[in-house]
Amino acid sequence: MKADRRTFLGVGAGAVAAAGAGAAYAFREAPLPQGALLGADLERGHRLRKGGFPAPTRFDEAGVVIAGGGVAGLAAGWTLNEAGYSDFRLLELEDVAGGNARSGRNAVSAYPLGAHYLPIANAEARALRKLLTRLGIITGEQDGLPVYDPQQLCADLQERLFWRGRWHEGLVPTTGLTPEDQRQLARFGAEMTAFSAATGSDGRPAFATPIVYSSEDAKWRVLDRIGFGQWLDERGFKSPVLRAHVRYATRDDYGTEPEDVSAWAGIHYFAGRRGAAAGDVGDNVLTWPGGNGRLTQAMAGAFPKNITTGRIVHAIERQPDGAFHVDHFDVGEGVTHRTRAAAVIVAMPLFVAKRVCAELPDTAACSYAPWLVANISVSRLPGGAGVPLAWDNVSTTSNSLGYVVATHQSRALGAESVLTWYLPLSDMSPANGRRLLLERPAGEWKRIVRDDLLAMHPDMADAITGIELWRWGHAMARPVPGYVWGAAKAFAPEAPLYLAHSDLSGLSIFEEAHYHGTRAAEAAMARIGHAHEALT
Repeated sequence: MKADRRTFLGVGAGAVAAAGAGAAYAFREAPLPQGALLGADLERGHRLRKGGFPAPTRFDEAGVVIAGGGVAGLAAGWTLNEAGYSDFRLLELEDVAGGNARSGRNAVSAYPLGAHYLPIANAEARALRKLLTRLGIITGEQDGLPVYDPQQLCADLQERLFWRGRWHEGLVPTTGLTPEDQRQLARFGAEMTAFSAATGSDGRPAFATPIVYSSEDAKWRVLDRIGFGQWLDERGFKSPVLRAHVRYATRDDYGTEPEDVSAWAGIHYFAGRRGAAAGDVGDNVLTWPGGNGRLTQAMAGAFPKNITTGRIVHAIERQPDGAFHVDHFDVGEGVTHRTRAAAVIVAMPLFVAKRVCAELPDTAACSYAPWLVANISVSRLPGGAGVPLAWDNVSTTSNSLGYVVATHQSRALGAESVLTWYLPLSDMSPANGRRLLLERPAGEWKRIVRDDLLAMHPDMADAITGIELWRWGHAMARPVPGYVWGAAKAFAPEAPLYLAHSDLSGLSIFEEAHYHGTRAAEAAMARIGHAHEALT
């Protein structure tokens, strides 16, 4: 991730909502675009919360059961499959695996429903680099560095910012700044560069990705105990332009305001990714029309016979002989299956894992950010004064995170496309954000999305042909102070029960989920005695 990529976003929380409910509709409102309000299956999730499942009537066995088919669960299955271990089952609640890296598709294009890019992997991310090689994304090696397929690297123009009436390249304003803004931006950049290059007395990077490879030196880990906002205040970083830059960054990766993110996590955003690649592309990102669905679909496609969807795992119990009983409800047939397993990998958000496995510790320290994602079908691509359309397009006049262009990698000028628009509900409590997602009707959300896009592109009113809404009530863990290097480390069950989820890092990014899935699968194989290549 480039330090200048996740940069500038301003105005207060009410701006988007006000646009959706304001005087623009005093006369005659244009018809709302077609499109549904969808999301993770609420009925199945609430069924798990309510309980009352029938007793098991069907029984089978497996060497390893993976409960959950998000990135971590798929990474675990991929690792087992790559090692030639086939006696495993992956059980997924939804009808499609992939978690918040899932994708959708319409007649125009595939598009993301959540995560939409992957930064170039750090040198320490050995398991991830192996995956990317097997998928043909890393195509070779040059001077000891991986060579990435240029067709899968984000094409120019990568980013642009709507600032003072014009679109500018990049996401940090470079015009209209005060001398103090310029000084603070330069000083902040220098400090983040120093953090990125720093190593500890143990020889590890101060801020690594995955974070498990980070230095254990206390002088850095102590930063997890205070908020990022407090750290910025103490360092004298009070420029409104810089603070907006930082706010966009923490909302983008964590769905959370800077004041609610630990300083360690906030700094990691800027300092934790040092992409290692040949050809001077280390600060680029990988992206596809369907976002990270490209990766989850490829992993799932390697072992389709091992995946069972539409299953609500509702009980995981250790037996006296050391095996486990995994009870899972078939939502199609209405019956409960019990699978006896030698090892279990629980690849669920921790608050769900605790609900199905009583031996896990309390999860009160876990909190989750709610998001709304909208995929806007348009009959032509947006323009605007200034630099041309980019892959990532952000406006300083909006409380949203702007939009990415699903067809950016292969688009033709003037062609129809899908714009994926993001809004983290970070300016309210997570509980209130989830309530709003449930209670606000689809029509009102569509007005908000439409008017936010038209505020950037007033000439696009006749070009919007559809708006598909996707809500994530528990989109990602919030790395609040004390969580990353404190509360998250309490989740270490006794083998052969293994946890695999980005919640264990507190950073809901692909690299972390992939690491934990790979690690859990390797631990399970070591326990069972199955030979494998150790990459974590």
